[in-house]
Amino acid sequence: MAKYLVIVESPAKVKTIKKFLGSNYDVAASGGHVRDLPKSQLGIDIEHDYEPKYITIRGKGELLADLRKKVKKADKIFLATDPDREGEAISWHLSKALKLEDNRMARISFNEITKNAVKASLKEPRDIDMNLVNAQQTRRILDRMVGYRISPLLWAKVKRGLSAGRVQSVALRIIADREEEIDAFIPEEYWTLDANFGIPGEKKVLVAKFYGDKDGKRTIRNEEELNQILKDLEGADYQVADVKTGERIKKPPLPFTTSTLQQEASKLLNFSTQKTMRLAQQLYEGIEIAGNGTVGVISYLRTDSTRISDEADANARAYVEEVYGKDYVTTAQASSSKGKKIQDAHEAIRPTDITRLPAMLKESLSRDQFRLYQLIWKRFTASRMSPARYETTSIKIDARDYRFTVAASRLAFDGFMSVYEIDDEEKQQNNVLARQITTDTQIHLNEFDQKQHFTQPPAHYTEATLVKTLEELGIGRPSTYAPTITTIIARRYVAKENKNLYLTELGDVVNSIMKQSFPSIVDVNFTANMEGLLDCVEEGTVNWKTVVSNFYPDLRDAVEKAEKELEQVKIEDEVTDVICEECGRNMVIKYGPHGRFLACPGFPDCRNTKPYLEKVGVTCPKCGKEIVLRKTKKGRRYYGCEDNPECDFMSWQKPSQEKCPECGGYMVEKGSKLVCANEHCGYVKVINKEKKEKTS
Repeated sequence: MAKYLVIVESPAKVKTIKKFLGSNYDVAASGGHVRDLPKSQLGIDIEHDYEPKYITIRGKGELLADLRKKVKKADKIFLATDPDREGEAISWHLSKALKLEDNRMARISFNEITKNAVKASLKEPRDIDMNLVNAQQTRRILDRMVGYRISPLLWAKVKRGLSAGRVQSVALRIIADREEEIDAFIPEEYWTLDANFGIPGEKKVLVAKFYGDKDGKRTIRNEEELNQILKDLEGADYQVADVKTGERIKKPPLPFTTSTLQQEASKLLNFSTQKTMRLAQQLYEGIEIAGNGTVGVISYLRTDSTRISDEADANARAYVEEVYGKDYVTTAQASSSKGKKIQDAHEAIRPTDITRLPAMLKESLSRDQFRLYQLIWKRFTASRMSPARYETTSIKIDARDYRFTVAASRLAFDGFMSVYEIDDEEKQQNNVLARQITTDTQIHLNEFDQKQHFTQPPAHYTEATLVKTLEELGIGRPSTYAPTITTIIARRYVAKENKNLYLTELGDVVNSIMKQSFPSIVDVNFTANMEGLLDCVEEGTVNWKTVVSNFYPDLRDAVEKAEKELEQVKIEDEVTDVICEECGRNMVIKYGPHGRFLACPGFPDCRNTKPYLEKVGVTCPKCGKEIVLRKTKKGRRYYGCEDNPECDFMSWQKPSQEKCPECGGYMVEKGSKLVCANEHCGYVKVINKEKKEKTS
């Protein structure tokens, strides 16, 4: 009979850990949380010091009954839930739900599911860390307050299936703000000028870029400036004015944190953040490997630390030396704190055994599991290797008052790049010098290569860049990035097309209301400060009820104020001139979870509905019919012709009725300006704001 009971979170771990511990141990799983706040009410006693009212999660009664039987038979119970705030809270909830006595209970945690790690954790049992538990409780209660106080208000007042969240609403605002930047962006023209030089005895030409003149670096803004430079250079002699050689070091990457893993998996493997976390969870909990049984092949996946244990570091260095040679082993200890608190004493994400090469696991893993494991393995191995070294050459070529430059580099030592390439910036270097060039080298101009360019607007956020931004701003934690992004996409506030995240009409409405009625909730600094307070709760320097009691009254006041204000702008059904073909009534504009649509007011007798196409008062530049506001399948807004598909006109920006006085093309609205849609024209006109306000 088992003397000890070990309770883990995931059933997938049970078999693996049982195998490590033998017959004296019974291993059971809680399946995640067993208690939570009730779904039917706020679940926080505002009148009595904000005490949370926890109840058993529906469907967990039978599991808890089974665990109670196992607890009765055991001499000692080890709570082995995940090593983070959430895991600590689950252990605490288990201790309450199972009524565990302190003398029979201990908390253990391990960063990887390996025999050594699990057995080592049993030698270091500890008490439940109530600071960690309270940090989790605070986050849960704050999220519940925001969700349960604001969401019903949005639903009732704006007649949509809307909802708000403490972190998701800030993420939505960040995307909305970027969309505004892009909409208001006006491209600026500039030109590049390359000079192709011949060198006696060399087949390959030397390509030099225009740098500037005697006053320094210069941008060529238009074709007139370019032509003037070309005119000034007619018949000029070109000489090599300066040659500098040097060395450039490229440092190895740090091992993965949750955030950097999500970013790289998105960029290199095209995985969503949700998919990355799901696959990483599987690799952490254990994979069936032929001859070894179930083995956890990576360390814990929710971490913002780049620290590596001494044992793992030593093993990695030994492996690198054996396979690649002594020169490839890093001499420095790679680490990064970025000047901020790193949550939890976790390690970075790494393979549990560096000698378990990706190729050895290929047959045991699915294609996507293999690709993610290979990425983690390569990144970790590279982090223990030497920097790459480049020999660089910088050449200045002068002609009259103008200067051209050449930057060339050659990989002298590949170091960590023999395992892992960070990006393809090196591939973009097309100048590899065929021979040594000095100030005495004779060169002659073959030809110029000139190109027109336009500055580009800021890029739309992708999942990877949004995660990076959230992390840089201190919003959310490793465990929250994936669910936050998944939520705003699932609720159709944001559309994901070709990796890019676009604001939908629905997302625009939600964001506008949140900015107007709950500015602090969607304030980036406020949310980041709240994360800082949660860290203070975890450190034990701030009482968790102080955080909650300071937050709630302001939220309550904002909700009460918004209830009054939103009542005044309650949207009535707008009658249109569209006639219902089934009963002859004038159809009205209704609001649904996916935006506006036309419905017959005779419901339920007549259930006719159709898409609502909002006319914007502009005629189509192609066919002269009306321009309407349309949406892509995923909800991204654009302007198109009402006669689509016969007329294929479309524009992401709102077209203007005013024609371009320079080229006769149509113009679009960008912030407070009208811009010609033909970027080669570049005509810009400032809109008279007063006139615009009167006509809007």
